Amino acid sequence: MKKIVLMAMVALFGCAATNAEMAPKPEWSGENYLKINRKIQCSTVDNEPALYRWSGRAYARVPGEADKRVFNLEGMNIRQCVSVKDPKMGNGYRLVSKEIMLYLDPETNEVLRQWDNPWSGESVEVMHVHNDPVNSRPSYAMGADGKPRQANLMTIDNKWFMSVEVPLFYNNPLAGDYQKYVGGTYHATEIFDFNGSLSELMDDTVTSAYPSVSWVRIAQWLPWMEMGSRSGLLYFNAVGSKVKEWDSLPKVLRDEIAANYPDYTTPPPGDDPRPNETSWTKMKKIIDARGETSSKSSSH
Repeated sequence: MKKIVLMAMVALFGCAATNAEMAPKPEWSGENYLKINRKIQCSTVDNEPALYRWSGRAYARVPGEADKRVFNLEGMNIRQCVSVKDPKMGNGYRLVSKEIMLYLDPETNEVLRQWDNPWSGESVEVMHVHNDPVNSRPSYAMGADGKPRQANLMTIDNKWFMSVEVPLFYNNPLAGDYQKYVGGTYHATEIFDFNGSLSELMDDTVTSAYPSVSWVRIAQWLPWMEMGSRSGLLYFNAVGSKVKEWDSLPKVLRDEIAANYPDYTTPPPGDDPRPNETSWTKMKKIIDARGETSSKSSSH
């Protein structure tokens, strides 16, 4: 059996090595770099909304224990792009977006309102991801070095593939004034893998591509879980795609947005000046509004 699997892997990767084209191409650089990325992320047309959705699972890993599936996931991101220009780096675009991700019961797939924490024995209120905005820095045709930027794509037959790793390490908004001495940083990694039709991506008559996407996230406990300094981490694994219609979102997501997040049916304005929102900045606002202290979580 092992020999058969090994032979299959050799055949697969041998084929990939023969057919894959990873060398930089002039048609993927400069202005075409912008066009390619806009078609993947949003649209080449300013202020044209685009919609991504994903589904997956979240697991907890605690040292000395078997991994535990804690949630199912349903998420969406609604976005748009607007053109910008820089005297040195030339034409560019800015992406603005909002996102929702629901934590679902891993058995019933129902939206969780309360979560029974198996490690603390407490029942805590679930705070679903509802971040507005989630905006990107402008992306330009030219780099800061004055050279045309290059799209890093791999192609196999008529498919393109793009991987993006995002290591995160910054001061946690929920940490105290002495985090330099005692810790208090947010440490995570997000990995995105996109793929789609090469002919669609290269077609100048197409303003928006519709790729598939996979998303992996390795991160610390979510703040609303009230895990404090307990050892462990979460990892998320989800797949999805850009979709053409609102009705392509799962019903549980559409119903929850209609009931509790009605402002998430449209993206932010292209000139949105607000700082980005995260689960941590959102949780800080909720804690501050409740007038709570961190004493509860620090006791764990």
